[in-house]
Amino acid sequence: MTTLTGILREHFEADPERVAVYLQQAGQADLPISYARLLGWASAYADAYARRDIQPAEVVILILEHGESLIDSFYGAILGGQIPAIMPFLTEKLAPERYRADLASLISITRPSAIVTSPEFEPEIRQAVGEGSSVRAILLTSEVGGPRAPDFDRLPGMACPPGSITLLQHSSGTTGLQKGVALSHTAILNQIEAYRESIRLSTDDVIVSWLPLYHDMGLIAGFLMPILTGVPLVLMSPFDWVRAPQRLFLAVSQYRGTLSWLPNFAYNFCAQKIRDRQIEGVDLSSWRAIINCSEPVRRESHELFFEKFQAYGLKFSALQTCYAMAENVFGVTQSDLSAGAAVEEVDQPAFYRDHALRPPVEGNPSLRIMSSGVPLAKTEIKIIGAKGHDLPERQIGEIALRSNSMLTGYYHRPDITEKAFCEGWYLTGDLGYLSKRELFVTGRKKDMIIVGGKNIYPQDIEILVNQVSGVHGGRAVAFGVFDEAQGTEEVVVVAEVDEESPEGKKTIADEVRQHVAKNSAVILRTVYLVGPKWLLKTSSGKLARSVNREKFLAEIK
Repeated sequence: MTTLTGILREHFEADPERVAVYLQQAGQADLPISYARLLGWASAYADAYARRDIQPAEVVILILEHGESLIDSFYGAILGGQIPAIMPFLTEKLAPERYRADLASLISITRPSAIVTSPEFEPEIRQAVGEGSSVRAILLTSEVGGPRAPDFDRLPGMACPPGSITLLQHSSGTTGLQKGVALSHTAILNQIEAYRESIRLSTDDVIVSWLPLYHDMGLIAGFLMPILTGVPLVLMSPFDWVRAPQRLFLAVSQYRGTLSWLPNFAYNFCAQKIRDRQIEGVDLSSWRAIINCSEPVRRESHELFFEKFQAYGLKFSALQTCYAMAENVFGVTQSDLSAGAAVEEVDQPAFYRDHALRPPVEGNPSLRIMSSGVPLAKTEIKIIGAKGHDLPERQIGEIALRSNSMLTGYYHRPDITEKAFCEGWYLTGDLGYLSKRELFVTGRKKDMIIVGGKNIYPQDIEILVNQVSGVHGGRAVAFGVFDEAQGTEEVVVVAEVDEESPEGKKTIADEVRQHVAKNSAVILRTVYLVGPKWLLKTSSGKLARSVNREKFLAEIK
């Protein structure tokens, strides 16, 4: 079959009672969801969309907490031929005003026809849906009715051509979810086939995931791929995992899980937060791959994780790496599960100062760079220099790729779609180098910061900092500094002020933290206030983030 709907039908007709998902929710017994149950409830949602006159190829936004309704409404849109897009749910960590503004902005760009949500969240949605909005229906989960046997021959999704858009993924950042990555049936199935081959996925595997479904790693590796390939999925809430990370280990032990994906910070988080008494009797020997993805990967994080959990049967060979992005559906590269990820050690001063890969020098600190693996089948990677020319091996430049899994485009954004490509190659904005086909990711072209898997654009933070009284206008920089303890980057702000007293500086720093927290998804711990003319500029008069980062690090030693 060449569409998602066709594959779902095959699974249903082959063995309708086969369990597709074991849904875990705190305080409740695990819920086995068979293909019959999944597609029965999905059919109910497909009928509900049709009753509301939501047509095939129209966008349906899903704003629901982790649970069966989120799963069913997503596959209901697939069966109905609509284009589902899963959005984050408002939590206590998000400022309500900012969330509403971001949602309103998303609606204006994506122009969805319907939003699915719970009755409790309906008031929030109505605040974001303004006059003249494209949204014709707000469908509440309580209005859907009961499941019904799927009538595949009349479901509109069965008639969707392979090249049609089947879903949107939205990249997460500091200023909302405004870039919808449009993916076709063909691109998704090409990706799953290539990635399946790279990890040697079989129906003997069991995937265990806590990852949010609005992120490509959770949506593809931890949701679509297992259900479409017939691999059992144990799915828990990301919020339950954050509160009790041991749940992942208990689930792996209980279900004999073999595969999981984690962002780099999660390795540190688990090693630091989980207590031995919480996982007493756990057996992790079935885990054949825990794949580090969505952030720059760190060997130190793998070592910390292994040291903590090796006593429970964890094998070091299970710690693997991947480079992925929504624009390629998910995976771009994957480490060889039989060999593991390569590691190169280089001179740290030369790397940070000159972006040069030189052997370690005695007396200098060294840096270990971990490979993200080799390209998937039918995926090509090259490294491009500052002047647009191809670079040889072991020279750092921008990572470019092309494959048969690429996005159709950014939804309703032809302007940024065109800028993202050069002669058929997608320009990732990430920096890295190739060595013996292995890809080593070294940073972000535009100084983007990745905190806990979330993209943070320093320019956005700087704009907010400059709005605070006491900060010199245009004299603030934001950059990332890797936090070894947390296993992810921390956003640091350096800003010039006239205030000299410690009390006055503390007041300004507190105001900066509050203003940034209120207007973005970033919590600042380090606000470093300096005097006039402290910040350094480039020859063109722009503040130099990398140079000021090095000056900051040298000064706080």
